[in-house]
Amino acid sequence: MSAYYPPTGFHFRVEFLGVGGADSDTEQRFQEVSGLSFEVETEELREGGENRFVYKLPKRAKYPNLVLKRGLLTSTVLLQWLQDALRTYFTVVIYDFKPADLLITLLDESDAQVAVWKVVQAYPVKWSTADLRATENTILVETIELAYQYFERQPVQNTVLK
Repeated sequence: MSAYYPPTGFHFRVEFLGVGGADSDTEQRFQEVSGLSFEVETEELREGGENRFVYKLPKRAKYPNLVLKRGLLTSTVLLQWLQDALRTYFTVVIYDFKPADLLITLLDESDAQVAVWKVVQAYPVKWSTADLRATENTILVETIELAYQYFERQPVQNTVLK
Protein backbone atom coordinates (compact mmCIF):
# COMPACT_ATOMS: atom_id res chain seq x y z
CA MET A 1 0.00 0.00 0.00
CA SER A 2 1.48 3.34 -1.01
CA ALA A 3 1.47 6.30 1.34
CA TYR A 4 -0.23 9.53 0.37
CA TYR A 5 1.86 12.68 0.51
CA PRO A 6 0.08 16.05 0.29
CA PRO A 7 1.25 18.09 -2.70
CA THR A 8 3.67 20.96 -2.37
CA GLY A 9 2.45 24.46 -3.19
CA PHE A 10 5.49 25.89 -4.98
CA HIS A 11 5.16 24.41 -8.49
CA PHE A 12 2.24 26.00 -10.36
CA ARG A 13 1.30 28.05 -13.39
CA VAL A 14 -1.29 30.74 -14.06
CA GLU A 15 -2.85 30.90 -17.53
CA PHE A 16 -4.80 33.94 -18.74
CA LEU A 17 -7.38 32.60 -21.21
CA GLY A 18 -8.43 35.06 -23.89
CA VAL A 19 -5.47 37.45 -23.46
CA GLY A 20 -3.51 37.32 -26.71
CA GLY A 21 0.13 36.32 -26.21
CA ALA A 22 -0.29 35.36 -22.55
CA ASP A 23 0.27 31.69 -23.32
CA SER A 24 4.07 31.89 -23.18
CA ASP A 25 5.88 30.25 -20.29
CA THR A 26 7.22 33.63 -19.09
CA GLU A 27 3.71 35.08 -18.78
CA GLN A 28 2.47 32.08 -16.76
CA ARG A 29 5.13 32.09 -14.03
CA PHE A 30 4.32 33.81 -10.75
CA GLN A 31 6.04 33.52 -7.40
CA GLU A 32 2.84 33.80 -5.39
CA VAL A 33 -0.92 33.43 -5.81
CA SER A 34 -3.21 34.36 -2.93
CA GLY A 35 -6.91 35.00 -2.48
CA LEU A 36 -8.13 31.70 -3.89
CA SER A 37 -10.82 31.27 -1.26
CA PHE A 38 -14.48 31.90 -0.59
CA GLU A 39 -16.67 32.68 2.36
CA VAL A 40 -20.41 32.11 2.63
CA GLU A 41 -22.33 35.05 4.04
CA THR A 42 -25.01 34.07 6.50
CA GLU A 43 -28.16 35.66 7.84
CA GLU A 44 -29.19 35.09 11.43
CA LEU A 45 -32.75 34.09 12.13
CA ARG A 46 -33.99 34.24 15.71
CA GLU A 47 -36.94 32.04 16.52
CA GLY A 48 -39.30 33.14 19.26
CA GLY A 49 -39.08 30.96 22.35
CA GLU A 50 -35.77 29.32 21.27
CA ASN A 51 -33.00 30.87 23.35
CA ARG A 52 -30.32 28.16 23.02
CA PHE A 53 -29.21 29.11 19.51
CA VAL A 54 -29.77 31.30 16.45
CA TYR A 55 -30.34 29.79 13.01
CA LYS A 56 -27.67 30.79 10.48
CA LEU A 57 -28.95 30.66 6.93
CA PRO A 58 -26.61 30.83 3.91
CA LYS A 59 -27.04 33.87 1.65
CA ARG A 60 -24.28 34.04 -0.98
CA ALA A 61 -20.60 33.36 -1.49
CA LYS A 62 -17.99 36.12 -1.28
CA TYR A 63 -14.69 35.89 -3.12
CA PRO A 64 -11.71 38.08 -2.16
CA ASN A 65 -9.49 39.61 -4.82
CA LEU A 66 -6.92 37.32 -6.40
CA VAL A 67 -3.37 38.59 -5.84
CA LEU A 68 -0.57 37.53 -8.20
CA LYS A 69 3.10 38.36 -7.56
CA ARG A 70 6.14 37.92 -9.79
CA GLY A 71 9.42 39.51 -10.71
CA LEU A 72 8.85 42.63 -12.84
CA LEU A 73 8.85 41.89 -16.57
CA THR A 74 9.99 44.70 -18.84
CA SER A 75 7.97 43.46 -21.80
CA THR A 76 4.70 41.69 -21.10
CA VAL A 77 1.31 41.33 -22.76
CA LEU A 78 -0.35 41.41 -19.34
CA LEU A 79 0.82 45.01 -18.93
CA GLN A 80 -1.00 45.90 -22.16
CA TRP A 81 -4.11 44.09 -20.88
CA LEU A 82 -3.89 46.08 -17.63
CA GLN A 83 -3.49 49.37 -19.50
CA ASP A 84 -6.43 48.56 -21.79
CA ALA A 85 -8.56 47.92 -18.68
CA LEU A 86 -7.54 51.23 -17.13
CA ARG A 87 -8.34 53.12 -20.32
CA THR A 88 -11.68 51.33 -20.65
CA TYR A 89 -12.70 52.15 -17.06
CA PHE A 90 -12.04 55.88 -17.27
CA THR A 91 -12.46 57.06 -20.87
CA VAL A 92 -15.27 57.20 -23.36
CA VAL A 93 -13.09 55.64 -26.07
CA ILE A 94 -13.77 51.93 -26.43
CA TYR A 95 -10.66 49.79 -26.17
CA ASP A 96 -10.32 46.10 -26.87
CA PHE A 97 -10.52 45.03 -23.22
CA LYS A 98 -12.33 41.93 -22.03
CA PRO A 99 -12.18 40.25 -18.62
CA ALA A 100 -10.22 37.02 -18.73
CA ASP A 101 -10.74 33.58 -17.30
CA LEU A 102 -7.72 32.14 -15.51
CA LEU A 103 -6.53 28.61 -14.96
CA ILE A 104 -4.37 28.09 -11.89
CA THR A 105 -2.72 24.70 -12.13
CA LEU A 106 -0.82 23.02 -9.31
CA LEU A 107 1.85 20.69 -10.73
CA ASP A 108 3.87 17.82 -9.30
CA GLU A 109 7.57 17.07 -9.83
CA SER A 110 6.90 15.55 -13.27
CA ASP A 111 4.73 18.54 -14.37
CA ALA A 112 1.53 16.48 -14.10
CA GLN A 113 -1.57 18.30 -12.90
CA VAL A 114 -2.42 17.87 -9.22
CA ALA A 115 -5.24 20.44 -8.98
CA VAL A 116 -6.78 23.00 -11.34
CA TRP A 117 -8.90 26.02 -10.44
CA LYS A 118 -10.77 28.06 -13.03
CA VAL A 119 -11.23 31.72 -12.10
CA VAL A 120 -14.12 33.27 -14.05
CA GLN A 121 -14.27 36.81 -15.48
CA ALA A 122 -11.21 38.30 -13.80
CA TYR A 123 -10.34 41.96 -14.33
CA PRO A 124 -7.57 44.10 -12.83
CA VAL A 125 -8.28 46.42 -9.92
CA LYS A 126 -4.73 47.15 -8.74
CA TRP A 127 -1.13 46.98 -9.97
CA SER A 128 1.91 47.86 -7.88
CA THR A 129 5.61 47.20 -7.46
CA ALA A 130 7.67 46.69 -4.36
CA ASP A 131 9.51 49.73 -3.01
CA LEU A 132 12.71 50.78 -4.76
CA ARG A 133 15.59 50.71 -2.28
CA ALA A 134 19.23 51.39 -3.12
CA THR A 135 20.32 49.63 0.07
CA GLU A 136 18.85 46.24 -0.86
CA ASN A 137 19.84 43.72 -3.51
CA THR A 138 16.45 42.12 -4.23
CA ILE A 139 14.34 41.37 -7.28
CA LEU A 140 11.69 43.98 -7.99
CA VAL A 141 8.31 42.29 -7.52
CA GLU A 142 5.15 43.43 -9.28
CA THR A 143 1.73 42.70 -7.81
CA ILE A 144 -1.41 42.31 -9.89
CA GLU A 145 -4.72 42.28 -8.02
CA LEU A 146 -7.78 40.94 -9.82
CA ALA A 147 -11.47 40.96 -8.95
CA TYR A 148 -13.48 38.05 -10.34
CA GLN A 149 -16.94 36.53 -10.30
CA TYR A 150 -16.19 33.10 -8.82
CA PHE A 151 -13.86 30.12 -9.13
CA GLU A 152 -14.40 26.39 -9.32
CA ARG A 153 -12.16 23.37 -9.05
CA GLN A 154 -11.79 21.56 -12.37
CA PRO A 155 -11.25 17.85 -13.00
CA VAL A 156 -7.56 16.95 -13.26
CA GLN A 157 -6.20 15.67 -16.56
CA ASN A 158 -3.47 13.11 -15.99
CA THR A 159 -1.20 14.46 -18.70
CA VAL A 160 2.17 16.08 -18.29
CA LEU A 161 2.20 19.78 -19.26
CA LYS A 162 5.19 20.95 -21.29
